[in-house]
This record gives sequence, C-alpha cells and structure tokens, in this order.
Amino acid sequence: MSSSDRRVHDFVAIGLGPFNLGLACLTDPLRESDGLDGVFLEARDRFDWHPGMLLDDATLQVPFLADLVTMADPTSRWSFLNYLKQSGHLYPFYIRESFYPLRREYDDYCRWAAERLDSVRFGQQVVAVEHDGRTYQTTTANGESRLSKRLVVGIGTSVCIPAALQPLVDHASVTHSADYLAHKPELQRQETITIVGSGQSAAEIYYDLLTEAPVHGYDLVWLTRSPRFFPMEYTKLTLEMTSPEYGAYHRALPLDTRDRLARDQRHLFKGISADLVDAIFDLHYQQRVTGEGPRTTLLTNTEVRGASTTEAGHELDLLHVETGESFGLTTGGLVLATGYAPTPPAFLDGIRDRLRFDERGRYDVAGDYSVDVAGGEVFVQNAEEHTHSLLAPDLGMGAFRNSVIIAAMLGREAYPVEKRIAVQTFGVPDHLRRSPLVEEVAR
Repeated sequence: MSSSDRRVHDFVAIGLGPFNLGLACLTDPLRESDGLDGVFLEARDRFDWHPGMLLDDATLQVPFLADLVTMADPTSRWSFLNYLKQSGHLYPFYIRESFYPLRREYDDYCRWAAERLDSVRFGQQVVAVEHDGRTYQTTTANGESRLSKRLVVGIGTSVCIPAALQPLVDHASVTHSADYLAHKPELQRQETITIVGSGQSAAEIYYDLLTEAPVHGYDLVWLTRSPRFFPMEYTKLTLEMTSPEYGAYHRALPLDTRDRLARDQRHLFKGISADLVDAIFDLHYQQRVTGEGPRTTLLTNTEVRGASTTEAGHELDLLHVETGESFGLTTGGLVLATGYAPTPPAFLDGIRDRLRFDERGRYDVAGDYSVDVAGGEVFVQNAEEHTHSLLAPDLGMGAFRNSVIIAAMLGREAYPVEKRIAVQTFGVPDHLRRSPLVEEVAR
C-alpha cells in the first residue's frame, strides 16, 4: 500500500498474536456481509507464537475448542478441526484421543490461518499513532500510513525481569524462558543451570533439562518464591471463573480488591499442569533407580534479592522467606521463567490524551474492552488482567472477547455474546439482596 492511499478503514489492528489473529478470522466473513473493513499489522515477517518454548512434547493447557474461532463460530472455516482436515491430520488427531494440541501444532495452525487471510500485513512495525480529530493515523517504520475509525491493540505482553536479576540479562548464559530453545546449547555447556520461576514454562524447561542431564552432566537447580510447586487448579467450578459473569463481577470490584485477587488467584491460571508435576517426579524416580542421578536441587520459598557476575559464575543472593535465612548460589547458566506483563507501547504516546488509565498507570478497560475516553474507538487484547481477571490471558476466552469487540464496532452481535454460562453466582444475587426497608424492619 502506498502512503498516498487515504482510504479510511473501519479499524486497524496492531499486532498478530492469537487474539488479534482470531479477530482477523472472525471479521473475515464480515467484510462482505457487513462491509467491516479492517487491516492487521504485524512487525514480524511471519506468525510465530512463543518460538523459544516450542518444545517437542509440550501441549496447550486448554482443549482444541479454545482455537481462534470455535467458541464464537463453530462453523468457521478457520477452526482448528478444519486446519487438521486440510493438512491431513484429522484422523491421527482423533485416534490420539487427547483434546490438548501440541504447542508446535497450535503454532502451525495459527500460521496456516495467518498466511491465508487477505487482511493481514506482515513486516509492518507500527511506530506512531495520531488522531486528527476525526480518524486515527497509524504509521509504520517503512513510512506507510493508514487511516481508521478505530484501533485494536493486540501486541501481547513483554518479558518481565525482576529488578534483582537485571544485572545479568546481557550474558549469553542467561536467558528468559521466552528464548529458551535458542540458548539451550549454551546453557547445557555449563556445570550448573538454575531456573527461577514456578509456572508452566519453568516446569517444562526443568523437565526438558532434567531429561538430558545424564548426557551432559550438569547440576540442575530450580528456585521459586512460591511456598510450593503448585499445580494449576482445573476443577469445573473453578473453570467457571473464566466466564462473562465473573469478568463483569471482577471489573466492578474496587481497585485494591482486584489487585489483591490478582496475587491470590495466580495458581488458578499460572500453575503447572498436574500431569507435568507427576512426570517430573517420575523422571526423578527413574533416574534414581537407573543410577543416572538426578543431581538436582529444588527450593521453594526462595527469593532472589540480588545478583552479580564473577569469574566463578553468576552469584545469586537468596533469602528463604519462611525461615528468614540468607544464603547464596553460584551458577553457570540461568533461565528466568519470571513471566510477562502488559506495557502501554510507545507508539500510542501520540494519542495518550485520548486513552483512559487507572491511578496505577494501567489501561482503564471497559466492559467492551475499549480504553478510550470517547468509548468504542480503541480496544485492547490481553492487557486487562487487572480489570477482567483470568479472562484476559485465557485462549478459550479469546473468541468471546472478539465477539464483544466486533459487536461494539458493528452495533450488533454478529456472533452471539453469552451473558451467563456459570452455575454459580458471583457477588450477591438479586433474589437474596435485602431492600433498605427490610433491613430497617429487621433492626
């Protein structure tokens, strides 16, 4: 597209992770039926979903129904099942008898969809967004600009490195879990490898390195600040917390309450799959019986207070948070499975006065996922955990969120938006709420 093309799109979507890709799939048929004209800009040259964590045996933690479209439109040609059919893998997937796709498989499915959508533009790094009083102007690094009535920001989250570990990030033998596979050969040349973190990524990396430890002969250490290596809770009533009504309930809570819940509920979606917890123990047992090891140390309740690099290796200053004892560790390799966090991108600085933020500098996200002062113009994807709780990062709720965003843009529900799906009630139900008169009589 030339910079002289002044067509005004209904929306420009920035970033192409699974959530904006799902939006591209769901709006694809609406271009003809409703004239909904959107374009999706991605800085990379192709779709890549967490390439540093595409371990051969790693699976999604959600069933295949949590694909790009199915929970909004089970008849869509962009479904995971159609991808399997078109690629000749449907019957093998059926015979496999597991609802959980391999992570590599899901990545390939997303790439299959992205490469077939006319609305997707790769190699388009957005550097600035401005508003002229009528439309948004999005400018990319190659000088192209596009006008739109609305924006959908889906750039994903950025790696989070605790301040105590920042001094080590530029070393070749130190990596965030997001880049694990690229750094794995260098890590395995070290005498000791330490993993910091307690979630699924930390567990997958630990298991991968433990599997190959007898071949390479390194010691393996796993540190977590959490009181235990907790499994992700996956009971059905807990899963109901990824529901429209819980999202609405959570968003209406006071800010301090929401932030406290964010800490208390981490194990509900940032824990380890129970199967992997058991597999780690079984691998320990196997190596113990065969005499291959394991040469490993697992420590809970351990907080990294400081870090430096010496001739001996990377020195970690540690604190056991329950006993209060300070101690230290020297390691050659270090994997920081310390998670991700949303960050308002610099390219939105030009329209910052048009956006809503809470008192802690985060997006103030409305029920329809908009964050602009006018309402219904700028939407965000997976940047609303502090307002919508567990729904934000959950792949299974991506199609629901996109259905809500599409409804806000069209003024109608192109895809049915569920209002209530849970058995339980969050908050005080209306039929049990006492009126002021009843309360006064009771006194």
